[in-house]
Amino acid sequence: MSVKIGPYQLSSPVLLAPMAGTSDKPFRKICRHFGAGLATSEMVIMQEHLLKTNKSKYRLDFSGEDSPISIQIAGSEPEEIANYAQQAVNFGAEIVDINMGCPAKKVCNKDSGSALMKDESLVCDILKKTVNSVSVPVTLKMRTGWDDDNKNALSIAKMAEDIGVQMIAIHGRTRIDKFSGDAEYDTAYEVASSVSIPVIANGDIVDKFQAKQILNETPISGVMIGRAAQGNPWVFKEISEYVKGIENKDLIDTSYKIKTILEHICSIHKFYGEELGVILARKHIFWYSKSIDPIGYQNFWSKINKLKNHEEQYKVLEDYLIQYGRNA
Repeated sequence: MSVKIGPYQLSSPVLLAPMAGTSDKPFRKICRHFGAGLATSEMVIMQEHLLKTNKSKYRLDFSGEDSPISIQIAGSEPEEIANYAQQAVNFGAEIVDINMGCPAKKVCNKDSGSALMKDESLVCDILKKTVNSVSVPVTLKMRTGWDDDNKNALSIAKMAEDIGVQMIAIHGRTRIDKFSGDAEYDTAYEVASSVSIPVIANGDIVDKFQAKQILNETPISGVMIGRAAQGNPWVFKEISEYVKGIENKDLIDTSYKIKTILEHICSIHKFYGEELGVILARKHIFWYSKSIDPIGYQNFWSKINKLKNHEEQYKVLEDYLIQYGRNA
């Protein structure tokens, strides 16, 4: 079982989803370490005035990351997106991913993200101009359609394959669904049965059992993990090993998890600097504590959430994890 995107043979069929506010450089690196075959960047708007901001500076830093580097771009016009793709390559992209899956109002109100799926002729122009503008593989992330009466993922996928898109990831909800209800994979199954390029299933895939069923019983080439990886980067190793037939209930022991958590928080502080690092580390600390200690994390969280000093934040977290390790 493998996923190939242009010249790149991925090491695993388990991919990290591009999530705004989550899939930053420190998190991408840790997920790749634990076996994610690809870790696409957060969505980047390559407008010139935005490229000068600190946010873009951090989002477009890929130094020291494993190949292939995948950068996700978004926009609303063919020439615009093609230009963004060229800029992404200049920033180191070896794969350019086009976002047609984001349901956020601030994206869709500008007729980008999943809003683009309403206009297939526009999608066609975007894909043609983007594929022709760069020498690297172009991939596409989309939803099943605009709403339940307008599920057009299959027609867009066939179009994308004909144009030269190298991989398609399908989130199993429509734009109107946003993140409510359960994701479905029938649409992705149908698409994977109808095209020859890799099709990746995304949405609500949370564990190795679900992933193995999708990968072993359908023509889908890979799975893309999003929210289930928050506070749980080990999920990539667990799924990758299980899909290969390796069953090990203690794949990642407690002491190794503690070491990994502390290294991740330290890398956030180092990458973003002390002040911003403390702020951005909080959500990861919340996810980690909830993941490893679902009963007792609340008291700890109320304490650490108030801290503003990076050394104190790290020390309180370290003490909590050491105590947790003793009780585990």
